[in-house]
Amino acid sequence: MAESAAIILAAGKSTRMKSDLPKVLHEVCGRPMLSFVLNACRLAGADRLLVVIGHGREQVRESFQDADDLTWVEQNEQRGTGHAVLCCRNALKGFSGHVLVVAGDMPLVRRETISNLLESREQSGDSLMLATTILDDPTGYGRIVRDAESRIVAIVEHRDCSEEQLRIHEVNPSYYCFDAAWMWKALEKVQPAESKGEHYVTDTVRILREMSRPVSAIACVPAEDATGINSRLDLAAVGRLMQDRIQLGLMNDGVTIVDPDNTWIDAEASVGKDTILYPFTYIGTGARIGAGCRIGPFARVPAEEAIPDSSVFGPNALCGAGTP
Repeated sequence: MAESAAIILAAGKSTRMKSDLPKVLHEVCGRPMLSFVLNACRLAGADRLLVVIGHGREQVRESFQDADDLTWVEQNEQRGTGHAVLCCRNALKGFSGHVLVVAGDMPLVRRETISNLLESREQSGDSLMLATTILDDPTGYGRIVRDAESRIVAIVEHRDCSEEQLRIHEVNPSYYCFDAAWMWKALEKVQPAESKGEHYVTDTVRILREMSRPVSAIACVPAEDATGINSRLDLAAVGRLMQDRIQLGLMNDGVTIVDPDNTWIDAEASVGKDTILYPFTYIGTGARIGAGCRIGPFARVPAEEAIPDSSVFGPNALCGAGTP
């Protein structure tokens, strides 16, 4: 497969979050939401990771100072997603492979989705391929408009949809894979939208078609993974979905969680098989619990704590941290 680069858009403010903290640093299950997007791109085999930062750029850099595989690109003016991607042009000078473009506030994105997108564009050779999803309620999402032969024609934002387009259930969750050379050519032609004066990466669909370049969209994104974060309510909803995913993975690996709704396990925690977690147990980020343990109820395992095999911590225990 050709070399691949991933551009993660992380320059936005937390306007609707009503927060001074950059949106991508708000935590989901103990980790900044941006970390989930970066890890998905890494696991999918992206050779280069570029992160576009703007609002709170120093905070974002500091939070990922130990990640030595990131290239930081600054978007000094918030002029839309198309402009954000264009800011990466110098950093990708001479690059000729696949370019992924993913929003940094979509922590539910999976490695499988990105891998599928890369492989599909490799096979098709299209100048742009999108990964789309089908939603029962597409309100608020950009609609995927196709022609009579099912070829993608455009992405139309919800507010700009006709009555007919509002009935479309295939939407754009913002996962793109470009041919590098044609991406720059298309972005150069993007004009600012009349509504906000911003340059949108979605316009490249129309522009590439006008240039007689092949564009396609594959409906391969699970509906759950299309959930982005724009508010504290969204943050809580995504946290719950991520928690379900974490717990399902552990139970599939042989862990008993007596009451999933009243147990919380942060990201990157590991639990050995045949361990039983009783209700109202909290396990911190990166904690490591051995096999055959009994934890809880009302127990807490601090972040990064290591619990040996066959340990027993009863009610109200602070597990590890020097406790017997």
